[in-house]
Amino acid sequence: MAGISRRNFVKLLGTGGAMSALGLAGCETVPKSKVSPKVVVLGGGFGGATCAKFLRIYDPSINVTLIEQNSSFVTCPGSNWVLGGLRKMEDLNQNYNTLRTKHGINIVHERVTSIDPVKRNVTTSSGKTIEYDKLVMSPGIGFRWNAIEGYDEAATEIIPHAWKAGAQTILLQKQLKAMPDGGTVIICPPGMPFRCPPGPPERVSMIAHYLKQEKPRSKILILDAKEGFSKQDLFMDAWNELYPGMIEWVPGSKGGLVKRVDPKTRTVYTDEGQTAHKGDVINIIPPQRAGDIAITSGLVDKSGWCPVSQHTFESTIAPNVYVIGDSSAAGALPKSGHIANNIAKMTAASIASHYRGIQLPLPSIVNTCYSLVGPEYGISIAAVYRLDEKGELVGIKGAGGLSPRSAPSLQRMQEARYAGGWYTAITADSFG
Repeated sequence: MAGISRRNFVKLLGTGGAMSALGLAGCETVPKSKVSPKVVVLGGGFGGATCAKFLRIYDPSINVTLIEQNSSFVTCPGSNWVLGGLRKMEDLNQNYNTLRTKHGINIVHERVTSIDPVKRNVTTSSGKTIEYDKLVMSPGIGFRWNAIEGYDEAATEIIPHAWKAGAQTILLQKQLKAMPDGGTVIICPPGMPFRCPPGPPERVSMIAHYLKQEKPRSKILILDAKEGFSKQDLFMDAWNELYPGMIEWVPGSKGGLVKRVDPKTRTVYTDEGQTAHKGDVINIIPPQRAGDIAITSGLVDKSGWCPVSQHTFESTIAPNVYVIGDSSAAGALPKSGHIANNIAKMTAASIASHYRGIQLPLPSIVNTCYSLVGPEYGISIAAVYRLDEKGELVGIKGAGGLSPRSAPSLQRMQEARYAGGWYTAITADSFG
C-alpha cells in the first residue's frame, strides 16, 4: 500500500475497483461444462445484491436468481441520518431494476420457507421450488427476543429497536418529535457481536443534533452493555464540543447493563433489576443472531451465527451453501454494510473460480465506516483483514486507522462529505 493514502485506498475499495485484481472481471468465460450453473442468492441486502451482481460480472454464463421478499431494500446505513433530520426515509430505498435489466439477474419477490441442501432446492411462500447448484444466503440478522426480560417483538411497538430500517425508524422518529423539550431519551446498545458497532453512538449523535435544534433542554442517557464502543474517544470529543452536557454514557460494569424492561411505563431496570430509569423515548437495540431462515435451516452453531470457511465463505455445516453478510461468523470481521459488500464479491469470486477451474486468490477484506456526529462533523475508521496461518481472517496491524483526534474542523467537514459519498458509492456498487 506504499504511496497510496488511507483516504484514496478506502475510496478505491469502497467502489469495488480493487476487486478487478481477482483477475475475473472481463475474463473470457471458461465453464467446466456446457450446462449453465444455477446459483440462487437468498436475501437482497448489501451482501445478496452485490453477490448476485458480481457473479454475473465475473462469469456471465452463470444463471443467477435473487430471491428477496420485498420489492425494495431500505438501507440501515443512512437511517440514523433520518433521525437527525438530514435525510428522508425515501432516500434510503434501493430497488432491483438495474440488477434485472442490466445484469440479467432473475428476481423473485417471495419469502423462502425452507431449504433442502440434499436435493439442492429452496421452497418459497407460494409453494414454488427453485433448484440450485450453489446457494448463497445473506439473510441479515435476527433478534434474541426476551434476552432482556420484558423485551419481546410486541414490545417494539412501544419501545422500538429501529435496527432494521423502515417502519421502526419512522416510529422512533415520531416518538422523538412528540417528546417534550426537557425530556429524556434512553438508548441501550447490546453486547458484541452485533450489526454495525459504530451505529449506536452515531444514532446518539444524530438524535442529539435533532434535540439541539428542536428540544435543547433534553438529555440522552446511554445504558451500554459493553465497557467501551467503536471510535469512543472521537465520539466523546465531538459530544463535548457539539452537545455539551446533553449526553451521559454508562458502561455495563457501572450500571449500564439493562436487565428488564417495562414497556407500559417506559422504564428500564439495571443493576440486577434494582435501579429504574424512566425515559420519554427509549430505544433498545437487542442482542442479535443470524437471520431466521439460517436458524430454521440448521446453519448456525451454538453462537447463533453461521460458521463458514473464511477463505470461500462456504458453510462448514452444509456443502454448496455459502453464508455472507451479517449472519456469517467470519473471524475478526465486523458486521457492516461495507464488509457485506466485500464478502459478497469474494464469494462471487469463489463460485466463479470454481466453475472456471481457476484457483481462488487469498482474500483481502477491507472495512470502512464513516459516522456523522453532526451535519458538518464526520469521523471514520478503516481496517484491512487477511487470512492467517489458521485460515482465519485477522486485522493487519498498521493498515487502516482512525480519524485523528486533533484533526481541524476542515477535516471533520470533509469526512462528513465523504460519508455521503461513501453511501452513494456503495449503494451504486451493490444495486446499480
